[in-house]
Amino acid sequence: MPEPVKKAVSAFTKKPKTQEAGEGSSVVFEAETEKPDAKVKWQCNTKDIASGNKYVIAADGNKHSLTIQAITKEDANVYAVIAGGSKVKFELKVVSNPEAPVEVPTDGPKESSRQPEPSPAPPAAQDAPPTEDGQLPDTRQDLTGLFTEKPKSGEVTVGENITFVAKVNAESLLKKPTVKWFKGKWMDLASKSGKHLQLKESFDRNTKVHTFEMHVIEAKPNFAGGYRCEVSSRDKFDSCNFELTVHEACAVEGFDIRAAFRRTSEAGKKRSGPPPSSTDGKDDSGELDFSTLLKKREAVQMSTEPDVDVWDILRSAPPSEYQKIAFQYGITDLRGMLKRLKKMKKEEKKSAAFLKKLDPAYQVTKGHKIKLAIEVANADAEVKWLKNGQEFHPTGSKYIFESVGNMRYLTINNCSLADDAAYCCVVGDEKCTTELFVKEPPILIVKNLEDQMVMKGERVELECEVSEEGANVKWEKDGVELTRDESFKYRFKKDGCKHILIINEASKEDCGHYKVKTNGGESMAELLVQEKQLEVYQSIADLTVKAKDQAVFKCEVSDENVKGTWYKNGVEVKSDARVNITHIGRIHKLTIDDVKPEDEGDYTFVPDGHAFNLSAKLNFMEVKIDYVPRQDPPKIHLDCMSCTTESTIIVVAGNKLRLDVPITGDPAPTVVWTKGEKASSVKPDGEEKEGPTSSWTVKDGKVISEGDSRVHVETSKGHCIFTIEGAERQDEGIYSVVVRNPAGEDTADINVKVVDVPDPPQNLKILSVGEDSCVAQWDPPSFDGGQPIIGYVLERKKTRSYRWMRLNFDPYPDTTYEAKRMIEGMAYEMRVYAVNSIGMSRHSPASQPFVPVAPTSAPIGLCVDDINDTSISLKWRRPEKIGAAELEGYGVEYCKEGTDEWIPAIKGLTERTSLTIKDLNTGDKLQFRVRAYNMAGPSAPITLGQFVTIREIMQRPKIWLPRSLRQTLIRKVGETVNLVIPFQGKPRPKVTWSKDGEPLAATFANVRNSELDTILFIRNTDRKHSGKYDLQVQIENVEDSASVMLQVVDLPGPPEALKIMDIWGFNVALEWKPPKDNGNCEIIGYAIQKADKKTMEWYTVYDQYRRTNCVVSDLIMGNEYVFRVYSMNLVGLSQEPCNTKDSAYIQKSGIDYKHPGHKEHDFSEAPKFTHPLVNRSVIAGYNATLSCSVRGIPKPKVTWYKNKMDISNEAKYRMLSKQGVLTLEIRKPCLFDGGVYTCKAVNASGEDVVECKLEVRPQIVKEEKKDEKK
Repeated sequence: MPEPVKKAVSAFTKKPKTQEAGEGSSVVFEAETEKPDAKVKWQCNTKDIASGNKYVIAADGNKHSLTIQAITKEDANVYAVIAGGSKVKFELKVVSNPEAPVEVPTDGPKESSRQPEPSPAPPAAQDAPPTEDGQLPDTRQDLTGLFTEKPKSGEVTVGENITFVAKVNAESLLKKPTVKWFKGKWMDLASKSGKHLQLKESFDRNTKVHTFEMHVIEAKPNFAGGYRCEVSSRDKFDSCNFELTVHEACAVEGFDIRAAFRRTSEAGKKRSGPPPSSTDGKDDSGELDFSTLLKKREAVQMSTEPDVDVWDILRSAPPSEYQKIAFQYGITDLRGMLKRLKKMKKEEKKSAAFLKKLDPAYQVTKGHKIKLAIEVANADAEVKWLKNGQEFHPTGSKYIFESVGNMRYLTINNCSLADDAAYCCVVGDEKCTTELFVKEPPILIVKNLEDQMVMKGERVELECEVSEEGANVKWEKDGVELTRDESFKYRFKKDGCKHILIINEASKEDCGHYKVKTNGGESMAELLVQEKQLEVYQSIADLTVKAKDQAVFKCEVSDENVKGTWYKNGVEVKSDARVNITHIGRIHKLTIDDVKPEDEGDYTFVPDGHAFNLSAKLNFMEVKIDYVPRQDPPKIHLDCMSCTTESTIIVVAGNKLRLDVPITGDPAPTVVWTKGEKASSVKPDGEEKEGPTSSWTVKDGKVISEGDSRVHVETSKGHCIFTIEGAERQDEGIYSVVVRNPAGEDTADINVKVVDVPDPPQNLKILSVGEDSCVAQWDPPSFDGGQPIIGYVLERKKTRSYRWMRLNFDPYPDTTYEAKRMIEGMAYEMRVYAVNSIGMSRHSPASQPFVPVAPTSAPIGLCVDDINDTSISLKWRRPEKIGAAELEGYGVEYCKEGTDEWIPAIKGLTERTSLTIKDLNTGDKLQFRVRAYNMAGPSAPITLGQFVTIREIMQRPKIWLPRSLRQTLIRKVGETVNLVIPFQGKPRPKVTWSKDGEPLAATFANVRNSELDTILFIRNTDRKHSGKYDLQVQIENVEDSASVMLQVVDLPGPPEALKIMDIWGFNVALEWKPPKDNGNCEIIGYAIQKADKKTMEWYTVYDQYRRTNCVVSDLIMGNEYVFRVYSMNLVGLSQEPCNTKDSAYIQKSGIDYKHPGHKEHDFSEAPKFTHPLVNRSVIAGYNATLSCSVRGIPKPKVTWYKNKMDISNEAKYRMLSKQGVLTLEIRKPCLFDGGVYTCKAVNASGEDVVECKLEVRPQIVKEEKKDEKK
């Protein structure tokens, strides 16, 4: 019995114990916990108890108590106290009478008397009742909760019956549960089943519930104690403890213990009448007789068995019983016994009713049909079909009975689990039995698992779909089965045909290959768990603002749940009237209103929980107002920090490009924006401009010309703003701004660079594949987006799936990548992304589908099959390991001695495992090798052990004459003769046929020769073809020869000179001569026939009669007979008979026959068993038979009993009787089928009885065998 792997630490230092109390009294259960502040809960029959009038619950520090007042019979229950994760069970036993009567001795084999208890003992002094072996009952806690209904403790009176029931739900179990019943700690009750104990088992296919019952019959006092029920199924185990209390029967009123102590003088009078009173003066007479106090025992009957032949017993016994029988009958020479048994032949009696019986068992898949066939000896015989011993008839299309000649068929259509039974075919008194096993179809996986990639902490659901609802599946991770654990990390969900594995809060340890298995297939998927990496979609940018303007720092990250902190020059920024910090979704903003000079500085955003930050600078632009004359030339103020006028601005494609240029001048200047040339080359209006340029003019705040709808130009006092909505790649270039007024002009150039994500990588291809990997290669993108390529990101997916899995999260710098952790035989596709500082490109086109496979192992067994001057034949065997990919073929190469160049022997591959290579040069020394090819490429080669010289090898001629031709070959006239005789020899030998020393003519027989055999063919044989045929095979001066004898036979001629030699009484003597023509074979006999001359109807008198004379007897007086004789050989009877010329007349005589008188003998005999029943021990689940033999005249009537109960009408048993041998067949016995079986034979002359004991042992589970070996 497996023990729990880890034993939990109890929270109790003192546990309550089982107590007994009388009705109306009170009882106190006490418990102490390790921690004084522990919460304690009391239960009764798994229901919580609240303090009240009936129950009083008290707690004082770590001491806790439960008081039950006014105890009644209903209070006899199982109680429990719970603290933390510890639970302790105990019982309250209620005694009806406080003073127990003195027990009268009973017939229990291990009986112990109980002393009267005047009052219940104190609670602390009592403990759980010990079992028979002195051990306490097992109180371990439930492990997995397999029981849906546990056996409960019970009480019974001596002589009454009680039943304990346990139920197990097998819906979630992959194997049938095994149940064991124990008494005490170790006593297995399976071996104790019999008259007082029976174990039963049943299964409900609708609810999938196994029911196990233990019946206690006619309980005895020693049956009381602790019991345990254990259930196990593979690695799952559960147990339950219960108690049986046996009460003594109530004492008869007026019983006087002194009545047992009677004097010997009254011993003979106790049956004749009532005993005298104790005051009659005779109490002191005679001696005391204590025999009435002794236990009554059944008289042991010594059976005198007749002498038996031990060799008959051994001949019919299985080999596993030989040693037991040998020691039982005193045979010590086991080796000699086995030799003698080997010499003894078993005579199998053939059935008179059946020519062909049913097989012992058949198997059919659920939903299919099966046809059972038997062949009977009598074509007119009627058969009956039985199912589990009950006769059934054809019903619609379910059962179909057919009778074709001697064949009888039973067809069962659309087999279901209800058809799983024993079937029997009955013809007269004989039976033929078989068993039909209905096999459920395998559960197929309709929708496979899909690979998944999740972030740490996310929920994972792996889903598959099977072909049938309610099917049981098994989940594995990296080959280890997954079960529900206490942490509930893995949860299994069923939804019709869908099965879902749920993982809450995935972690790095959950990475691996997950597999779901059914009895018809499996599916595998890979789970990848990655740490969450925060990606920055938009970083904060430097700002230059004027006084009293608004400054907005904005950034966007990938996780909307991430919070962050803003810092200015390392000091955290707090919200106030001017500063506003917002977080909406993935966007974080810092807004500063009414900017002041002190707001200038470095601003940083730090996301919580991530080791990086985003920084930007705020520049304060101070506007200085100076006095200028009325005519002030224009001036461009690009940078307040004394930067050069020619600047470069970088903008990300898709963002807004805003050029805010401060300008001064009086009057207000005209602003001209130009793209494509520098400001120094901009000409006044009216002059031609060369090259592709674009210009935008603003005067007095109004746009004069605008070249693109995306471009907006506006001016305000002191500023000119140039905006492009959604910057594109073609917007990159030099932008020039020219300001003019009558006082002069000023120019500035601004270089705008547009950066973008790169284009997708190009030319993705798979260079090679391995068993679980592949190597991919690609070309860099044609445009890098204006920023250098940082690396590449790869993804893969199964061809039939829509889910792409990322293979790397950090950019991979090279353009060649080896992807691993793939499933061999599964088709995949790959794609690549390019990454620069701006972001990730679109994915490349998916690669061609590929399958990770490994090359096969090398072919084996390469050898030379044949060789001549110009060719060689090689042969080999398939590789031992093929792999997931199909074998495409074999490549054969050869290499000349002295060179390293391997030359292909044929173009392409060959699918056969042999090859003949032709057109080779005679005398060359060549080495050959063979490689197997599949999708992954060639395997390792297999090479011949040495170089082979191309030259034909001389081989002596040899004729291999078949065994059937080594004796005379007999054929009938007109039949075909086709003799195929193989031979060997190199070079090709010369073949010669002759008959009786003369060559065969082409018209006499046809001969065809090949390199390996010769054929002699005669289409229609005649008697002239008989004779000796000689075959000669010759190579130069070496030859071999063989002979074949052919005998062509025909029907013989008729006998000659048939005469009637003598007539006397009812007899006629005949004589004849053999035929002249015997048909070219021996005459094996004659057929003699007679005919009455009146009717001329012929009757055969002798068949295959070997002599040439005979006597025909038993002829009828007064009739006249004629006779004829046929000759007979191997072919048959002669065509014509030989008839007698004369007839024979049987004369009448006056002799009267007197029947001799005799006295009939009385053969009646009382039944007597000549071979008794033998005690047997069988294994549960396998058919068992009990056999004995009886003799008696007239034939006795036989009745079978089990434990003295008639079992003649029970369908589980089958009784057979044949030639005095009686057989009781028990179909698939279980543990409660054990007991004493009795066979009783009765006829008019008397009766006889024989009995034996049958022990049914449980099957040993494989796991238990392993434990025993350990």
